[in-house]
Amino acid sequence: MSNVPMTVEGATKLREELHELKTVVRPRISQAIAEARAHGDLKENAEYHAAREQQSFAEGRISEIESVLSSAQVIDVKKLNAGGRVVFGATVDLANDKTGEEVTYQIVGDLEANINERKVAISSPIARALIGKEEGEIAAVKAPGGITEYEIMAVRYV
Repeated sequence: MSNVPMTVEGATKLREELHELKTVVRPRISQAIAEARAHGDLKENAEYHAAREQQSFAEGRISEIESVLSSAQVIDVKKLNAGGRVVFGATVDLANDKTGEEVTYQIVGDLEANINERKVAISSPIARALIGKEEGEIAAVKAPGGITEYEIMAVRYV
């Protein structure tokens, strides 16, 4: 299995979710199953079936997180010395060449991407256009709506 790039922050969030699933969610579901069993006939016991379904989802998520963390290549962005170039983990301030609108993105692993937090996946068109560029350069982003050009205003490793 290949290494999946991930920021320290992303790995920490996954570890926290894993801890929550194992120490809070799993015992709560086990308790719900035990209570549902106490009601008798399991064939027509909706509480039992719902709890078993929750257990299945939780165990699947636990397996998924453990698998991701075991193959993750955790990169500490603060220790990067990329000489001002845009690399994985960098936070980039951009200005749209046409509209002048400014936006900031951090380039993260595919599993960490969240546009609401301004985190874009390394595999996204904008990240691919930015990688390797430096402050002051223009990045042409090929998107379904056409090509948009952004000027790189600043590159930070935070």
